[in-house]
Amino acid sequence: MPELPEVETFKKYFDGTSLNQKILDVSISDGKIIRNIDDDDFAEKLKGQSFIASTRRGKYLFGQLENDSHVLFHFAMTGDLKYYSEEEDRPKYERFHILFEDGMKLGFDCLRKFARIEYIENLEEYISNKGLGEDALVISETEFLQKMEGRKTAIKGFLLNQKLIAGVGNLYADEICYQAKIYPGSKVNDIPKKKRKEIYSLMQSILSFAIERAAHYKDYPDDWFWKWRVKGGESEKGEIMVEKIAGRTTFYVKGWQRKYR
Repeated sequence: MPELPEVETFKKYFDGTSLNQKILDVSISDGKIIRNIDDDDFAEKLKGQSFIASTRRGKYLFGQLENDSHVLFHFAMTGDLKYYSEEEDRPKYERFHILFEDGMKLGFDCLRKFARIEYIENLEEYISNKGLGEDALVISETEFLQKMEGRKTAIKGFLLNQKLIAGVGNLYADEICYQAKIYPGSKVNDIPKKKRKEIYSLMQSILSFAIERAAHYKDYPDDWFWKWRVKGGESEKGEIMVEKIAGRTTFYVKGWQRKYR
């Protein structure tokens, strides 16, 4: 599932290819991923418009149209964007493409059809109805610490709660806990304030570094946890354990990551 760094990489790709170009047509070959509007209506609403900007909130990417409506691109497990002109470059699992005035196309590729495309007339209302929290790279340390106050949930669950902080998923939550040397099942209200601040700082630095590397895991540092994050693995810090925490498969290093109680 793409997390904040991956979606920020999609945003940069979208901005670099698809802004300020008049949309001539929208061709839909499989409308299953277009969720809140009829296929024909979706195509008609985009024709003649241009994308003038984009906004990312956590794992959600919104393309802003001239009429101030937005198109949501939620990539789920296998969603991808491809900007192309020649038919032989068309993505194998393209579900629809947008044809621009210059003949270029923006294709949306999705093997498993779990992605969500929606036409949104009021973005603020949509975000409010979804209950999306502040973006993990935008939230201030003060607000982050305030949201931690009195919480008895596991720190892993706190980081994954998109209504509190938008953008952190399973992979980066485990990475944050590993680098903070904290057991992911530790209850938030048992964690000292100094360690809470460290978690915030690591969240910011890890996500920012991942964005700088275009979310390309092979370019991440060798001392990051992702390298050993596999069942039955052994890290340089010790034995890797696997258990369900906050409903998600969680990896951590026994002994290296302290349990707070």
